Amino acid sequence: MKPHTYQFLVGVFASVGSILYGYDLGVIAGVVGSSNYGELFHANTAQNGAVVSLFTGGAFFGAGFAGPVGDYLGRRLTIMLGAIFFLIGGAIQTGAQSLSFLYGGRAVAGFGVGILTMIIRKHVNFPSPVYQSEIAHPSIRGRVTGLQQFMLGIGALVAGWVSWGCYVNLSNSGQWRIPLGIQNIPAVILATLILLFPESPRWLIDHGRSDEGLATLAKLHSNGDTSDPWVQAEFAQIQESITFEHEHEAKSYKELFTNKSAFRRLFLACAIQASVQMTGVSAIQYFSVPIFAKIGISADNALKYQAINAILALIAQACCMLFIDKFGRRPTLITGNLVNCLMFIIATILLSLFPPESNSGGTAGWGFIIITWLYNISFSFACGPLSWIIPAEIFDTHTRSKGVSIATMTSYAFNTMIGQVTDIAIEAVGWKYFLLFVVCNFTNAIFFYLVLPETKKLPLEEMNYLFTHAPWLVPGSDKSTYRADMAADIERRAADMREKREA
Repeated sequence: MKPHTYQFLVGVFASVGSILYGYDLGVIAGVVGSSNYGELFHANTAQNGAVVSLFTGGAFFGAGFAGPVGDYLGRRLTIMLGAIFFLIGGAIQTGAQSLSFLYGGRAVAGFGVGILTMIIRKHVNFPSPVYQSEIAHPSIRGRVTGLQQFMLGIGALVAGWVSWGCYVNLSNSGQWRIPLGIQNIPAVILATLILLFPESPRWLIDHGRSDEGLATLAKLHSNGDTSDPWVQAEFAQIQESITFEHEHEAKSYKELFTNKSAFRRLFLACAIQASVQMTGVSAIQYFSVPIFAKIGISADNALKYQAINAILALIAQACCMLFIDKFGRRPTLITGNLVNCLMFIIATILLSLFPPESNSGGTAGWGFIIITWLYNISFSFACGPLSWIIPAEIFDTHTRSKGVSIATMTSYAFNTMIGQVTDIAIEAVGWKYFLLFVVCNFTNAIFFYLVLPETKKLPLEEMNYLFTHAPWLVPGSDKSTYRADMAADIERRAADMREKREA
């Protein structure tokens, strides 16, 4: 097998973790919305919220746990550990005989997903998973690392159609047990086969196993030839990079708050992650059945329309990967939030004017469906992918590991809050709850217009200079000044490095 083909297959396999995450996010709407679930558990809105939110609550703690464990056990064993936790949680959910079982299973599965998603997002310059980015040749790294967001969308797509199919064809507990049980299949595959794949050569070299690291690099890139020039050059580069990181990486989280440039990046990364959850995407994803019911759309049709929504999301995510480096981060994120705001304004008006008893899913129902589709396209093209792209690329080597960790945990925290309160709020205030997302999408756009500088295609050195010298309020600032200073500063650094090499 050619090395590039082998690397790509390893990358695809490791991306199964994102499929698990996407599937579980997508499947829960069909679970809490199924008729048999309601008949068996008689759950109230607070209990439904707990069933949903305990998954991301568990992921919050799993993400915090993954960092030190990944550094101690290595990438492969940590991935296997995350898959085992997910499998245990999935089995408990599938066989649940009471809400307590569902609570426990959701929390344990979420803990496993937190481990998996964190281990694939740490220590990166771009939104690329650590395991894939450490095994991939630069010529195919974009294809390999771009799999993550796409695989998450595939998981949600499969979940949507499985949930709908089980709802319309079954009337017993298979309505929700089968969709929950299916998620165990990729977890079993991941936990069983991960040890057949290579450990990250970077981790091996970092832990004093340089010979194994060199052999792994050779297997990945040169059919086992350790004397290959590219392999030797990559081996030396990894050693140099590890030495640099050990000397310069932040020794504690305190440094993220005491250094002005680091705090600015941390603040921006956490704000982006929080803002994404406040766009309303999780509310619609988790509680599509009760939300669609507010305008007279039946549960089976709600699940069907959400399954179609998953297809549109996947297309939009693919388009983002194709065009984001052309359009830029700043205008895409601002425009995406404004479009989201407009869609929620229209959806809120429809919900307020056409209650279920006067509509029964007629013309207003179709209008609401189309608006949710347009909203999902906007979110999946802009806000969703950029919530991982921007935090991953703005941190430097010194702060990346800890900064991405805090940003990821912020995402899970806000996701948990939305999952817990949405069903309660829909029951209590109805359409008025969606005014929250109208306001948040609009304020998101204003906030990023004010504080988000453009980071498209900036190398690391320029990123450092940008966040150190650019003003906090971007509009009205003379970008040519600090851009010119940036270029001069980089040229001075390059000249200094040339002098040191010559000396």
